Amino acid sequence: MLSINPRQIGDVVVLDLKGEIDLYNTPELKQAIDEHISKGKRKIIINMSDVSYIDSSGIGALVSAASNLKKYGGELKLVGLYGSVRKVFELTKLTSFFSIYRDVAEALDSFTT
Repeated sequence: MLSINPRQIGDVVVLDLKGEIDLYNTPELKQAIDEHISKGKRKIIINMSDVSYIDSSGIGALVSAASNLKKYGGELKLVGLYGSVRKVFELTKLTSFFSIYRDVAEALDSFTT
């Protein structure tokens, strides 16, 4: 089960995720991100502080969304990677692909600097 709660802070969209990101709900996540991109949003933060699990399909969706945003001159930032979720990003060497921050405030600051 995954819940996705979008909120807007200035020109930045924050997607607060809660639950697990797996093969079954990855399409929902992809659709939520793509919706914002199609509305012209170019700054997206994915808050994963309440995500307890992510599999390869979830990783793939995030990589795809980040690449898609880069094409439009935008950026996808991740926040709140803890425990096993952080380990997945470290093992797949994606910590250097993504901009990863401790919390939403830190990620927001990085857009302005």
